[in-house]
Amino acid sequence: MADNSSALPKRIAVIGAGTMGNGIAQVFAAHGVATVLCDVSDEAVQRGVAAIGKSLDRFVKKETITAAQKDAILGRIAPVTDVADAVGGVDLVVEAVFENLDVKTKLFRTADAAAPAAAILASNTSSISITALAAATKRPAQVIGMHFMNPVPIMKLVEVIRGQDTSDATCATVMAASQALGKVPVEAQDYPGFISNRVLMPMINEAAFCLMEGVSTREGIDEIMKLGMSHPMGPLTLADFIGLDVCVNILDVLKDGLGDDKYRACPLLRRMVAAGHLGRKTGRGFYEYT
Repeated sequence: MADNSSALPKRIAVIGAGTMGNGIAQVFAAHGVATVLCDVSDEAVQRGVAAIGKSLDRFVKKETITAAQKDAILGRIAPVTDVADAVGGVDLVVEAVFENLDVKTKLFRTADAAAPAAAILASNTSSISITALAAATKRPAQVIGMHFMNPVPIMKLVEVIRGQDTSDATCATVMAASQALGKVPVEAQDYPGFISNRVLMPMINEAAFCLMEGVSTREGIDEIMKLGMSHPMGPLTLADFIGLDVCVNILDVLKDGLGDDKYRACPLLRRMVAAGHLGRKTGRGFYEYT
């Protein structure tokens, strides 16, 4: 097997230590990359580092890695709480904060001002315009989408999204780095929902309509899609895994960006979000979790 480690950045910063951010940091650190993990507070960053430790413990238990390798991976991760400090001296910034355009835009402005001139600024966004984020910087050619799938250490896909001004060189660098991480990068253009969520969210939404209209039970809907369409999990289970609030947000982006009512979020989805039943993260969504 060819060694493509030279395609990896020497040092990266991951901004956002939540589920996606700590997963991204883990994957880069596991491939030998010096990784800065940044969040708004020391408590948030330490939660992210602890989550990485627990994830690595599972790999140790499966004998995929050794305890010494786990310690080495954790040793490559530096926790910080200031974005400007985090991005100094890095080759790549991967933003993985929650899906809010204003928050992401502010972060990209800060990163643009503090990161080296040659650094690439990537977003792990699942729906927000890469072009809009790039417009907040002075380096739009070096801004790109790098949409990992959850759980990041396991899932192979990286959806690589080109903004209006993303250069061929930036795209090639990110595609090569993704491959060096053992991922399969697939290029997409910057339209609402990109590819993954433009196809996935209408399916989840329609499953919610089927449940709301009494077409079948939650178990029936999921079982039909699992057994009939060979999906690893049903759409309602998947929605709980993603977060119902995230699903509604992405559907709103699709409806607003494409101007088509077929993307309107199911009233049941909205009602559940209003009630705080967001899926696994709150212990209750379409299913109940302990």
